[in-house]
Amino acid sequence: MHELSIATNLVSIATRALVDADETRPVTIVKIRIGELAGVVIEALEFTWDVAIEDTRCAGARLEIERVPARVRCAACQVESNVGMPPQFVCRQCHQPTGEVVAGRELDLTALEIDDGSEPCSGEDHHEAPYS
Repeated sequence: MHELSIATNLVSIATRALVDADETRPVTIVKIRIGELAGVVIEALEFTWDVAIEDTRCAGARLEIERVPARVRCAACQVESNVGMPPQFVCRQCHQPTGEVVAGRELDLTALEIDDGSEPCSGEDHHEAPYS
């Protein structure tokens, strides 16, 4: 299951970002974007998340996933459309084959939220640090 290695790599990237920012507070939320065509089984990634964060700077952090639909642009008419699942690489407008994928391959760590130390934690109590 490659989702465990993806989760482990996300933790490594987050840890590196914390070190680079000289940040010592714990991570509370890790935000990522995953495209439909990224080849990631989201449920498996969520399942392996707790194993990957154990004994790390991200221990206890919640994983927030933004799902990105796969979109293509038609070379003939320039219309963009979702390809659906299973993907069909055909323009929804002119029905020509299309292969220019404009979205849906993403697998990005987009932000880390860190605990500011106050209790109790609510949405306003976290600082978001974008990271790409």
